[in-house]
Amino acid sequence: MNVNVTRPTVMEVSIDNFKHNIKEIKKIVGKDTNIMPVIKANGYGTYINKRLDVLNEFDIVGLATVDEGVNVRRLGYKKDIFILNQPYIGELSKIIDNDLVIGLSSTDFLEEVLKQDKCIRVHIEIDTGMGRTGVLPSNINTFVNRLKSANNIKVEGVYTHLSSADTDQEYTKKQLDTFKEAVRIIRSEMGDIKYVHASASNGIINFQSGIFNLARPGIIMYGYESFKGTYDKISLKPVAKLKSKITFLKEVDEGTSISYSRSFITKRKSVIATIPIGYADGLRRMISNRGYVVINERKAPIIGSVCMDGIMVDVTDIKEVTVGLDAFIWDNDIIKLDEIADLCGTINYEIMSTISYRVPRVFVEEENESM
Repeated sequence: MNVNVTRPTVMEVSIDNFKHNIKEIKKIVGKDTNIMPVIKANGYGTYINKRLDVLNEFDIVGLATVDEGVNVRRLGYKKDIFILNQPYIGELSKIIDNDLVIGLSSTDFLEEVLKQDKCIRVHIEIDTGMGRTGVLPSNINTFVNRLKSANNIKVEGVYTHLSSADTDQEYTKKQLDTFKEAVRIIRSEMGDIKYVHASASNGIINFQSGIFNLARPGIIMYGYESFKGTYDKISLKPVAKLKSKITFLKEVDEGTSISYSRSFITKRKSVIATIPIGYADGLRRMISNRGYVVINERKAPIIGSVCMDGIMVDVTDIKEVTVGLDAFIWDNDIIKLDEIADLCGTINYEIMSTISYRVPRVFVEEENESM
């Protein structure tokens, strides 16, 4: 996977830390609960979704789109691939050809599935209060009765999504009560269901009573908090580091303008380093003149506007700086991913998942221990 990486800007991804996080999640969900790793958006930007050896540790994996599922199938993964979101009607042939399991939440889509001449496996999604997709509780009986008449649909799961498991305990309890009743109705009409699931990262950590027989960890698998206080409840190891190298050094006088629109003017004689990572790589312009990188275990301020392909940083106060020295955008120690997200006015999910394809992912692993 790490063949021919020549660009100095890379994301280092620790497979060992990923395995550690899975073990910690298993401690919470228990031995009788399967884990469905959510590897959508290229494994939240880590490209772990491209590691067949890692995916083969799980009986089922979760993705957001049909094309993501097709790519994992083409990778060689032969077990269950679940598409969390109800697909588009035009994707039914891909679903059938690649034996994908899909979320089912609307009558219109159900009618299109019924027209197919091959069996499609589904999980019924219940809208318990997310307000996004799903069968409304008031429509469950009608929906299930229509499903019962289908010869080409196999119901393998029932699921919901908890909207506020990090912020609103009472609302989440109400969602779970609604879901349990929906599951009761569906089982009474259709018999046993293979998978029942409601909990993503926040639910796993905060509502153990809401963990059924399948859990859907996302950001916590990658070692980052899903809400403030996550690290107090589970021992996680960050999976990714984003780094580049100094490719150019210059000494400039006081009053020198740096980057576009002269957004930074030096106030002293300074040493400026150029680092080849920019907004086309996913580094937000929001951190222009606000953010830092780590060089020689010290913070160096980003000065001037972030360019498409590079940034400039002030290394005047850092000793022994040379071309070729590592510069970490986040190293999970001196600068954390969550600090970058706060500076950009967003969440760690968005920063991780939008690091672009231009940044090679380099997998780092020290042991062959299974999960």
